[in-house]
Amino acid sequence: VQLQASGGGSVQAGGSLRLSCAASGSISGINVMGWYRQTQGKQRELVATMFSDGFTNYADSVKGRFTISKDNAKTAIYLQMNSLKPEDTAVYYCNFKRATIIWMDYWGQGTLVTVSS
Repeated sequence: VQLQASGGGSVQAGGSLRLSCAASGSISGINVMGWYRQTQGKQRELVATMFSDGFTNYADSVKGRFTISKDNAKTAIYLQMNSLKPEDTAVYYCNFKRATIIWMDYWGQGTLVTVSS
C-alpha cells in the first residue's frame, strides 16, 4: 500500500484545512485508517482513526473540531480540521493498518500544518 498525503499549509488560528490521503496498491484487508501528527522532539501521536466498521476515535484535543472520513472504496481518507489552534501545528501523517499475524503499518510521507496565532 502506498499513501500520498496532501492538503497541509499555513492558516491563522480559527481557520480550517482539509487533509487528504490517497491510497494505491492492494488495500484489501485494511482494517484501520487514520491520521497521526508529530512535532519536533515529540513522539508521533494519534489524531483520529476510523475502523472498517465505521467506528471513529479521536484524540481528546481534537474532539469536536476534527472529522475523519473516507471514500466508499477506502482508496482515500480525509481529515477536516476546523477551529484550528496554534498547538495543532505539526506534520500530519496518514496511516493504514492491516491485521495479519501482526499489525502491518503503512505510512504516508507527511504534510505540514502550520497554525499561526
